[in-house]
Amino acid sequence: MAKATDERYIEGIGRRKTAIARVRITPATKNSFKINNMALGDYFPTPALQKTAEAALTALETEQHYDVSVHVRGGGKGAQAESMRLGMSRAFVKENEETRKTLKAKGFLKRDPRSKERKKFGLKKARKAAQWSKR
Repeated sequence: MAKATDERYIEGIGRRKTAIARVRITPATKNSFKINNMALGDYFPTPALQKTAEAALTALETEQHYDVSVHVRGGGKGAQAESMRLGMSRAFVKENEETRKTLKAKGFLKRDPRSKERKKFGLKKARKAAQWSKR
């Protein structure tokens, strides 16, 4: 049986390479992050990754605070942080359409399409071939 809650949340999904982040934002008394039931500092050990993950929230500079809950899987830590940023941006735009202009100017609403190219047969990597020898 599902637990009934009266909390209202807005959900956004972000993707980068093979990382997928499902982000839920809820208005709260102060900003807090939970990523796979872990704190932001525990999940992303470096300050650069933490800054990337919360970039959408800092770009808006609102007085309102949010409780951010994220389920992320796949990819590496960098791709997970960027997918989280995209998911948060999409959730903020769903909540308030006026934030779109700010987030779009920063480039947070564009999904980065770059991903690893597959390896082709007969080659060492995607494009690297064995050294050519004349004799």
